[in-house]
Parts: sequence; structure tokens; C-alpha cells
Amino acid sequence: MSVKIAPFYILLAGVFWGTTGTTQAFAPENAHPIAIGAARLAAGGLFLLCMVLLAGKLDLKNWPIKNTLMASTCMALYQPLFFSAVTLTGVAIGTVTAIGSAPILSGFLEWLYLKKRPTAIWWCSTFLSILGCVLLFMNKNSVHMDPIGLLMALGAGLTFAGYTLVSRDLVENYSSLSVVAVVFTLSAIFLSPFLFIFDMSWLGSVRGLTVSLHLGILATGIAYFLFSKGLVHVSSSTAVTLALAEPLTAALLGVFVLGESLNMTSWLGILLLLLGIGVLIGSSKSSERDLEPGVVQKH
Repeated sequence: MSVKIAPFYILLAGVFWGTTGTTQAFAPENAHPIAIGAARLAAGGLFLLCMVLLAGKLDLKNWPIKNTLMASTCMALYQPLFFSAVTLTGVAIGTVTAIGSAPILSGFLEWLYLKKRPTAIWWCSTFLSILGCVLLFMNKNSVHMDPIGLLMALGAGLTFAGYTLVSRDLVENYSSLSVVAVVFTLSAIFLSPFLFIFDMSWLGSVRGLTVSLHLGILATGIAYFLFSKGLVHVSSSTAVTLALAEPLTAALLGVFVLGESLNMTSWLGILLLLLGIGVLIGSSKSSERDLEPGVVQKH
């Protein structure tokens, strides 16, 4: 896979993640958000495990246990942190804080642990994308400045950034399918207690089962597999910024599928998001010889 194609794998993953909110809107009323998240990881982990076993690519010899546990823990923590943040602060503030903080935190982690600093192009595209994300959600009414909720949202952003950073190290040495299968199977095990804490009777309905399978297979299994394939040639900080295609997709689906309306400020946010993502895509094309577009070695 060439460097040119890698960013589009991550963009496609972001598009699949963006279907999550719309899909949850069709979930049964008695389905708790955290229960949906646990069911999502369970379905996704099982799907990926089946795929890697069928492909015969599961080789655990000399497997890095420490990094795998770190990635699995980050992904397991992301689910309850994000859904709790949205519950406490509202969709707007919770989403903007979690998704918007992830690129900045990812760049900081790269600088801290890998001694790499983002370039001016990365800062420009990330600023445009985050500003676009803020403008996109400004027309939402459910806004509550809850300090605990904000901390949880920042925690969600940090865990996603941490997952991306650790996963990039894993996919450099092992197949993307094996990495996501192992990581998400462990994540599902970590979150399995929630399946017994919350009411899961909604899974017995056709609608509930369809929602959980869509979230597990498409928005988790396939999406994170594509994300991992893109990480082979794209730095973690660049990947997290490109993943902001998620709120863009969610907003457009809200308009065209759920019948929501956006004001001019939100459409301006969509334009800035597209512009920010386009800047990163352009920089990766112009730097095809570089395996990590958007990041340079710190001197």
C-alpha cells in the first residue's frame, strides 16, 4: 500500500465511525449508551477474531504483551468515558472536547514519547479541522458545562490518542488484521462486566440486534481495521486529525437521514473541516517519499 492511499483508509474509517450516532438513534429506547458501547466492542471483537482465524494470520509468537494491553485498555476506557461525557455535558460540548482534543493530545504524545514534533502543515490543518468541529456543533442546544463531564471528554480524547500511538507501533511489526483482532477481543473482555450491569434485553429485538451488528462489524471491526492499515504509513497525530471525518459524516447523515437542520455557522464548520482534511491529504501526496507525512524529526 502506497503512502498516497494510506490517508484514504483512515478517512474511510472516520466515515464509518460517523455512522455511529445515526445508528444509535435507531436503537431501542431502553438501550443505555454504555451498554451499546459494550455490545459494540463485543460484536466487533468477535467479528475481528473470526476474520483473523479464517485468514490464518493469527500468530502470537513473540507478541508484545505490554503494548497490546495498553492499546486494549485505551480502547476499553474510551467507550464509557466518551458516552459518560456526552451524558453529562451534552452532545455538543462532549463531542467537541473529546474529538477536538484528540489531535492535540496525539501530537503532544508523539513529541513526548517519540521526540517528534508536528510540522506547520499539521498545525494548520488541525486548527482548521478543530475550529470546523466547534462551529459544526455550535447550533446544538444540549450544552452543559459540567467540569466532570469535560474531564471525561478530555480523558476520551487522551485514550483515543494513546490507542493510536501504541497501535502504530504494533502495526509496524504485525499484520493490521491480527493487531485489531487481538486488541479488540481484549477490549471486549475488559468491558464485558457492563453487559451484566445494564439491561441488555433490547438485544433480543430485531432492531436492537441490527444496531449492535452494524456498530460492531462496520463501525468497529471494519473501521478500525482500515484505520490500522492506514497507520502503517501515516503518523499517529496525522491519523487522529484525519479521523475528524467522523463528526463531518455524522453531521451530514443527521441532515440527510434524520432530517436535522444546520445553520450557516454549521455549514461553515463543515467547509473548514473539509479544508483541514484536504490540507493533510495534499501534504501526504506532496511528501510521498516520506513514510510519516506531516511529522518531522525533532533536532
